[in-house]
Amino acid sequence: MSVSTLLFNRQKNRQLLALATPMILSNITIPLLGLVDTAVIGHLEQAYYLGGVALGSTIITLMIWLLGFLRMSTTGLVAQAYGANDTSTQQQLLIQGCSLALTLGLVGVILQSPLLNLALSLSDASEQVMLYCRQYVEIRIWSLPFALTNLVLLGWLLGRQAPKAAMWQLIIANSVNIILDLVFVMVFKWNVQGVALASVIADICAFSVALVMVKRQLVDMGGLKLSQVIAHLSWRGYARLLTLNRDIFIRSLCLQAAFSFMTFYGAGLGDNIIAANAVLLNLLMLISYALDGIAYYAEAEVGRAFGQKNPILLHDSVVLAFCWSAMVAVLFSLLFWLAGPWIIQLLTNIEAVQDTANNYLIWLVFMPILAFGCYLFDGVYIGAAHGQIMRNSMIVATFGIYFPCWYVLQDWGNHSLWAAMSIFMLCRSLTLGWHYYYKLRYQLLTTS
Repeated sequence: MSVSTLLFNRQKNRQLLALATPMILSNITIPLLGLVDTAVIGHLEQAYYLGGVALGSTIITLMIWLLGFLRMSTTGLVAQAYGANDTSTQQQLLIQGCSLALTLGLVGVILQSPLLNLALSLSDASEQVMLYCRQYVEIRIWSLPFALTNLVLLGWLLGRQAPKAAMWQLIIANSVNIILDLVFVMVFKWNVQGVALASVIADICAFSVALVMVKRQLVDMGGLKLSQVIAHLSWRGYARLLTLNRDIFIRSLCLQAAFSFMTFYGAGLGDNIIAANAVLLNLLMLISYALDGIAYYAEAEVGRAFGQKNPILLHDSVVLAFCWSAMVAVLFSLLFWLAGPWIIQLLTNIEAVQDTANNYLIWLVFMPILAFGCYLFDGVYIGAAHGQIMRNSMIVATFGIYFPCWYVLQDWGNHSLWAAMSIFMLCRSLTLGWHYYYKLRYQLLTTS
């Protein structure tokens, strides 16, 4: 279909909204949680509380996002199996993904001390920021096995085009987290430790909800016997999953190198800088999770297109998702342009942090337009299970663009970090978009 035909096709748009809206609503609760963390801690009397949470949260987020391939690979491969109506493979991917997630989560808990010491050695943050960072991580790390297994369960539900089940998992868990944040910090005065404990309880809650949702799906598929579980744990079946996970892991490693460098280098520029960047990065997460809702539609539909070997479905899904992503990006840019200072005031009442954040707000205004393509095409390549393309694009963007740009512009101070991040996002959008237009969209034409 042409672009105009797709935009006014009620059936296609209803399908997109049916898949994307639940994930947009639930995804927004994730950065909303970060915003509540920031707002609760940001209203304490000193900036180093916020800096400690920002640094500690970055360390935990780094670990989870580095292992985000658990969600991405599961979604892509399950979507293809779902499109091909292959129930056995869907069950196999669930069992293998969960076993891998639990193993990696337990390894993270066991190695928590050396990992934390290594992370803190890379930062020039003040002693107070490091103290509260350590308090946060030493509590939050215990939720890692649950958080990683949640990624697999969420990816499996999305691959089977069950976004409402995934939505309730995220909304319930993040609502619990937000409520406990307010109770533990504002009522019990547990400060940084309260925020960390709230996140641990919320991850356990999300795990419990996800298990119920997945069980219902399995019942609809005819159930899952113990003998099947044991058979699916065979090492021979892990090859494709591990290969895709390897490529997405390298991609995630590069992405986190860029974001972590921004936090750790910003910490050396002063407590107000790291606190201001924490506020703005939480708003950036709001952009990413909203756009990811549309990308989830692309993941599911592109995976289904590859499972059915249907090039028309591939083309229509990507074009429609691109148009919607562009519209949402423009709306976010207008929001930050018109209401950015007011939003910052809601998140912190420390005037020095407010003033610092407003100095760098202009970068956030343009970020949605520069970045929406990379979120969309990440979804396309996850659905296609082409992790090597995502990997190569991210390597180029990180080491060919982000760090060289920062190095050339480093005399600009914190502006150099935001400039490098903006160009980095644009590079990811252009490289993935180029490959889709000239390579991927023709692949199904030659195989169908």
